[in-house]
Amino acid sequence: MSLRIIFMGTPEFSVPTLRMLVDAGHTILAVYTQPPRPGGRRGLDLQKSPVHQAAELLDIAVFTPVNFKDTEERKRFAAHKADVAVVVAYGLLLPEAILNGTRYGCYNGHASLLPRWRGAAPIQRAIMAGDEKTGMMVMKMDKGLDTGAVAVTSEVAIGENMTAGELHDKLMHAGAKAMAEAMVRLEMGDLPLTPQPEDGVLYASKIDKSETRIDFSRDAADVHNHIRGLAPFPGAWFELEMSGKPERVKVLGSERAEGSGTAGTLLTDDLVVACGSGAVRLTKLQKAGGKPLAAADFLHGTHLPAGTRLA
Repeated sequence: MSLRIIFMGTPEFSVPTLRMLVDAGHTILAVYTQPPRPGGRRGLDLQKSPVHQAAELLDIAVFTPVNFKDTEERKRFAAHKADVAVVVAYGLLLPEAILNGTRYGCYNGHASLLPRWRGAAPIQRAIMAGDEKTGMMVMKMDKGLDTGAVAVTSEVAIGENMTAGELHDKLMHAGAKAMAEAMVRLEMGDLPLTPQPEDGVLYASKIDKSETRIDFSRDAADVHNHIRGLAPFPGAWFELEMSGKPERVKVLGSERAEGSGTAGTLLTDDLVVACGSGAVRLTKLQKAGGKPLAAADFLHGTHLPAGTRLA
């Protein structure tokens, strides 16, 4: 036996789950994903989402509605007569007509240990807050924001220097396994649902550009968490005087270091910078328009001696 599934997802994060469900022998009736968006070097070419591209390679029908307000769009969804919808980072709010549009409802793979970090940016917010662990949770969706009852949990440790990009990849694969397990248990009629606790709710708001600049006056732990929580995208940054004008430099890696001094001042010639208390070492940097470079390679082309101020 296998389930008749509608898959709903958009970014690369969703692709391993789609592939694992196919490999498990389930019938993927349709894939729903965000419409093609302008992209390419000049931003003029319409680019299909990673899930869209994966679905085409798997020869699965793809649908790209802008929303589900249209009655005909809802009828088309229901016409698939699916057992269940699997949702992973789809990017659209689902109305009740869609949530209830399959035999067993919709199951979502969410990248946090709910109810902590409901919302748009759970991976980044967990690291920025200094959390030591997070995970993937499969929940049955309801009309609230990530409020549904939890079916399967897969915990993932957050390493001391782990970036959001590295955690993203770990969760991506953990989530695929968790969803595959959930679908096996759903098919067997053995998928218990546990309501989320009312205590410990935190919301992971979308990262705003205004919070990406590094504030070296903060504690070193906060600075380090801020840097790795925004790496590789959108990237935490500071400004540096180069050729008489300020230039933005992204920091894509850091580690805690020994030392103290005026916040924002380099304490050594190998990029140890003082914070409000303590210090961090910058380990990976990128100039505007340049490639990401390890600290040693970055310093070959940029002279940054001890005493330099980073703003």
